[in-house]
Amino acid sequence: MEGILSRYGGDITRATMANWVIKLAHQLQPLINLMRDHQLSGDIIQMDETVLKVLKEPGLSVHSDKYMWVSRGGPPSELSVLFEYDPSRKKEVPLRLLGDFSGYLQTDGYAGYNAVCAQNNATSVGCWDHARRKFKDAQKAQPAKKKDHKPTKADVALAHINKLYWFEREIKEYSVNDKFKERQKTSLPLLEKLRKWIDNNLGKVPSDSLTGKALTYVDNQWSKLIVYCEDGRLNISNVLAENAIRPFCVGRKAWLFSDTSKGAQASSVHYSFIETAKANKLEPYSYLVAILTRLPYADTVEKLEELLPWNFKKTELEKIKNAVR
Repeated sequence: MEGILSRYGGDITRATMANWVIKLAHQLQPLINLMRDHQLSGDIIQMDETVLKVLKEPGLSVHSDKYMWVSRGGPPSELSVLFEYDPSRKKEVPLRLLGDFSGYLQTDGYAGYNAVCAQNNATSVGCWDHARRKFKDAQKAQPAKKKDHKPTKADVALAHINKLYWFEREIKEYSVNDKFKERQKTSLPLLEKLRKWIDNNLGKVPSDSLTGKALTYVDNQWSKLIVYCEDGRLNISNVLAENAIRPFCVGRKAWLFSDTSKGAQASSVHYSFIETAKANKLEPYSYLVAILTRLPYADTVEKLEELLPWNFKKTELEKIKNAVR
């Protein structure tokens, strides 16, 4: 943008624009805080994290990994997707972000999330995508197969898991209650068959092989992996959180790093606004323009709450209805 502006005679530097974005994030932070509170009022939260390079993080090497965390959740019709930068991947981060949340917490197998469930009595929900991915890696590493080859253990495991996914596609449009009933009737028996197969094969492959690691992962995560059958609102995988963090990962390929922790945190604020707007079917640019126009006059908590995506959407729809009348 600095180069484009200079070709038109402008002299606004990259540093100046970066500082504008950082200062704007500070102004938007009260809305992010309200979104976080609202998210924690729901029953289901999905979380994920990804690495981020930050060059000037006090006390840490330029080359060390820092993290961008994402949480997706809240009441079903009022979803928020919230990003948060933290140089650490320790359990203290999800403990801080999730407060006293005690509902369903869906994540990958990272042990750092266990502290939240232990402290708050939240229910940990596993992710079958991660389990399937480990068997896929084992399958890809197999030697070229002959026509009359027997299925490998990775092949058999994937066949079991794929049946679970096929059934999820079949019931995708079902109501929450019907999903629960159908999973109890069909998914649980499929899971029981898979459990028996795992028990019979755990000790039959080297534990340090890719297939052995995949089997151990499923065995260790089993109690979490079957939780999705308890509630029709739950998903078989954490893919929605992974999809939420994907735009950040795609952007990171272009800009590579953040210069300072302030810049990283500012990024988290702006990504939160854009992804939450999209989750609530609002056009992000139009929503941000409206918010930035009204924010200077939002001098009470009530006025700030009116700017939250779900409340803003309701207000705008009412205006359209009134105009039509």
